[in-house]
Amino acid sequence: MLKVLFAAVVSAAASVSFAATLPASSIHGNYIEARTADVYTGPCFANGEADQVGTEAVFGWKVDQGDWHGVPLAGLSVVAVIRSQHTLGLSSEPVNPAIAVLIVDSRADAEQRLALQSFAKRMGGDLLSSVVKVDYVPIELTIQGGNIHGGAARLTAGSLAEIQTRAMSAADHICGNEEVWYPPLTQTEHVMPAYALENTFTGDGLGETWHNRFKRSGFVGTFRLTAD
Repeated sequence: MLKVLFAAVVSAAASVSFAATLPASSIHGNYIEARTADVYTGPCFANGEADQVGTEAVFGWKVDQGDWHGVPLAGLSVVAVIRSQHTLGLSSEPVNPAIAVLIVDSRADAEQRLALQSFAKRMGGDLLSSVVKVDYVPIELTIQGGNIHGGAARLTAGSLAEIQTRAMSAADHICGNEEVWYPPLTQTEHVMPAYALENTFTGDGLGETWHNRFKRSGFVGTFRLTAD
């Protein structure tokens, strides 16, 4: 009896040890964001925009490699578009209800579409707690030269949403004390502020559309997440 018990203990310990050596399931890729308020700015601009603009945003992810809860998503993208009550990231308004539209890559199959929505909601947190509409269109997210530090990127979600960015330049330092005033809307691995040449949403569901251009309102970066 003791020998049997000892063998069982050894077997269980070996199983735990083996499981601990297995790599965790993870997902990683590129991220882009643009809002209707400057995110890289100084107080001279931020104070003037607070609770006046910046209640809208488009942000999206392209999966380079990985799966979400066992569903492979490499090469697929998902985009979130939101409208909130207050300027996004405003510290004086920690409670900021928002409604959202999700745009899912139409190249995904039925299982992948559900996984992309689950992934986006995990990354978007409270901002995506009230999704009022889900659309399915082709999505493309490209980072020029694969270099997020270059700042040049483009996201297109069919004809529903678009972001185009470039790197910040010396001419974008107007106040002289610019910094990242608002952090990205989601968890990132590494991110750079970028100048938004284009930030457009023409879809339904949010009660408004916008065509917001030429603002210091973007981010370009990467994400990496271990599945829950």
